[in-house]
Amino acid sequence: MLSQPDIAALLITLKLAATTTLILLLLGTPLAWWLATTRSKARSAIEAVIALPLVLPPTVLGFYLLLAFSPDGPIGATTAALGLPSMAFSFWGLVLGSAIYSLPFVVQPLQNSFAGLGRMPLEIAATLGAGPIDRFISVVLPLSKMGYLTAAVLGFAHTLGEFGVVLMIGGNIPGETQVLSIAIYDHVEALEYSQAHWLAAGLLLCSFLVLLIIYSANRRFHLMKTT
Repeated sequence: MLSQPDIAALLITLKLAATTTLILLLLGTPLAWWLATTRSKARSAIEAVIALPLVLPPTVLGFYLLLAFSPDGPIGATTAALGLPSMAFSFWGLVLGSAIYSLPFVVQPLQNSFAGLGRMPLEIAATLGAGPIDRFISVVLPLSKMGYLTAAVLGFAHTLGEFGVVLMIGGNIPGETQVLSIAIYDHVEALEYSQAHWLAAGLLLCSFLVLLIIYSANRRFHLMKTT
């Protein structure tokens, strides 16, 4: 069964995933919309930066974030000047690192959803007198529900299983920065395979359910479009 530290790690992981996903949906929406609609020459470079976490080892990102959080780093120096606590080895440091590492899992589904809408629905709404914000709220958002579902589920699930980034910038502080993936590693190191099985099986089941939700929702969505 789960011990008290394991339950604490579970709660921190869920809080981290929920917070990160909400932030990414809020910040990723305008970014994805810009990428889907712009003709700027900088688009390819920005898309490459966003996609970096897909190929970059998590420890590399975690290492550079740790340097940025240090007293001499840009983030660490700024927080110190403002009298704020250091983001290194803190929950909000985990949030920042997770948001950067899960960014493509949220932005890319939204961008693909926006790009798939085409210009016709927006042009029709414009002829009816709808302004840019009104068109986005009343036309784009309802037509992009599947994109938002995919982005939210993938962003949440990807944050649940993150190990390298959170270990580098959050350490392994029980009750503060210890998440499920690190708790599993600790149990395996201590040869506590039974406890590791409980946590690993939970993450495995969660990952399966995430994929099941996405594929089932996509199937129903495409069936509705063809009927």
